[in-house]
Amino acid sequence: MYLKTLHLRQFRNYQDQKVEFSAAKTILVGNNAQGKSNLLEAVELLATLRSHRMARDRDLVKEGETIAQINAHLERQTGSSDLTLTLRRNGRRSVALNGESVRRQMDFLGVINAVQFSSLDLELVRGGPEGRRNWLDTLLIQLEPVYAYILQQYNHVLRQRNAFLKNNETLHTTSLHSELALWDAQLATAGTRVIRRRDRAIQRLACIATAWHASISGSTEILEIKYAPNIPLEDNQPEQVQQAFLAKIQQRTLAELHQGTTLVGPHRDEVELTINQTPARQYGSQGQQRTLVLALKLAELQLIEEVVKEPPLLLLDDVLAELDLSRQNQLLDAIQDRFQTLITTTHLGSFDSQWLKSSQILFVKAGELTI
Repeated sequence: MYLKTLHLRQFRNYQDQKVEFSAAKTILVGNNAQGKSNLLEAVELLATLRSHRMARDRDLVKEGETIAQINAHLERQTGSSDLTLTLRRNGRRSVALNGESVRRQMDFLGVINAVQFSSLDLELVRGGPEGRRNWLDTLLIQLEPVYAYILQQYNHVLRQRNAFLKNNETLHTTSLHSELALWDAQLATAGTRVIRRRDRAIQRLACIATAWHASISGSTEILEIKYAPNIPLEDNQPEQVQQAFLAKIQQRTLAELHQGTTLVGPHRDEVELTINQTPARQYGSQGQQRTLVLALKLAELQLIEEVVKEPPLLLLDDVLAELDLSRQNQLLDAIQDRFQTLITTTHLGSFDSQWLKSSQILFVKAGELTI
């Protein structure tokens, strides 16, 4: 797939900027806080309708404006597409495909695929479980766009169940328990769909990431990735998962009523990352953690390519500065011209002359691009 043009209107610090991509690799050069990352974020939003910066729509609209718009023209083996995402400071976002409004946002997903790799991704290893859940969910949305709807359903039931628990923490009546049983059943049904898909995705990704990690570390270290759901998962069959979910939630009913919140479900899952059977988060050196994240990102690229049958876009946000020379070379060698790549950097010193010759170089200053 090839992103031909990107047009940003009143998005972040861009007023009205059109970019035409003329090479497989585009290097965006500029000082910090000039808008390089904003441009990559716009592409990420088109691919996943999510931002890894966890921004609210109102933060994405340029100060003093009410609406922002991202337009793109994409070419794929199956044909070309025009994508439009409209963000409103005080309202719902809307999407359009080839000029036609798309009612279900799920139908907009999967048109463009992209893997984002930024310096923030080092928190995948060092940070808490929520970051790893968000990373896995974003990957799943690209592998299986219907997952966005499944996750939304689960979060909707979870919010309602939490509200019910908060309002009834002191009641222990029969009617309370019968109403709670209805919420339990809905949560278990929606949660089972999330758990099963997360489990499948990690199983597929783990072997690819382990192979990349062995290659980058020179086979001196063994990476293991395991999905550790909050529900015991002995068998990935819907009935078994649902039964295990209900059994566990019933065990925790009193604690949930006391705390006024849901203590069981995929919103408490973990993705365990170990190097040589040691938790990477606690014991991995900074270099080991960087190798692990690089292996994860290369595995994401490969898995998405296997599933969608085309190489996704790769968005490298200020990540070369975080990698030493050997890991930079591993990454740049893996990319070559196979993936259309957008790279942000503060200087061109990290790239060899061959790379620079085959790349489009754009300079970014205060939300404006120059050649």
